Amino acid sequence: MTNLTYEEVGATGGDLPSGYHHARVQRVVGQGRADFDRARRLLFSGEVQRRAGAEVRMSQTPLRAGTRVDMRLRLGPLVLRIPCLVVWAEWTDTFCGFAYGTLPGHPERGEERFELRLEPSRQVVFSIIAFSRPARCHTRLGGPLARQFQAHMTRRYLSALAA
Repeated sequence: MTNLTYEEVGATGGDLPSGYHHARVQRVVGQGRADFDRARRLLFSGEVQRRAGAEVRMSQTPLRAGTRVDMRLRLGPLVLRIPCLVVWAEWTDTFCGFAYGTLPGHPERGEERFELRLEPSRQVVFSIIAFSRPARCHTRLGGPLARQFQAHMTRRYLSALAA
């Protein structure tokens, strides 16, 4: 896809590429159809990112492949611009998810995938799969602090859908 800042588009759906930091986390966020439907609405409206503390603008709602997602995160006086493009989206009765990839101006390069599953046990499981590496000088210089911040945001995303 044009303008993406990495070549491995769609890799969060399979084996994650080498040369990147990898993340695979999940959390039970509810029980049953009503919780799954609620979480799905929140996921596809950008509410996960909003509840994690980001300002979010999407070119279309609910999001789908091709949706542009522009986020901003305020860290004291600093404002991080985080532009992404949805590269995959799927929605069935018991599974849904999307992945977005980084665009120029994003502090990282890579892809992040968000999935919801309604398991046979009726548990609603929220998963995040990602690969990334620094794209800008401040994220390269930030080293371990940048990784800690990324892990902090992933935890906030996971908490955003808890029932």
